[in-house]
Amino acid sequence: MSVTEIQLFQLLKAKLGDREAEYLVSYVKNEVKNEFDNKKDVLATKEDINLVKQDLHDAKAEMIKWMFIFWVGQVAVTVGIVYTFINK
Repeated sequence: MSVTEIQLFQLLKAKLGDREAEYLVSYVKNEVKNEFDNKKDVLATKEDINLVKQDLHDAKAEMIKWMFIFWVGQVAVTVGIVYTFINK
C-alpha cells in the first residue's frame, strides 16, 4: 500500500472499522486504476504533440507553396487577357 492508501485507510478505520475501511480503500484503488487504464489510450504524450505540430507545419508549407503557384497562374491569365484586349 502506498502512503496515500495508508492515510486513507487510517482515516476510514476510525469511522468504519478495519474490514470496511480495507474494502473501501481497495475499491477506490481499483476504480482509480480502471479509470487510468481507460484514459491512458487517449492521453497525448509530448512526442504525439510534437508530431502533430510537425504535421501542421508541413501542411502550412504545402499550402503556401500551392497558393503561390495559383497566384502566379492567375497573374499570367490576367496579363494574357489584358494583352489580348489591348492588341485587338
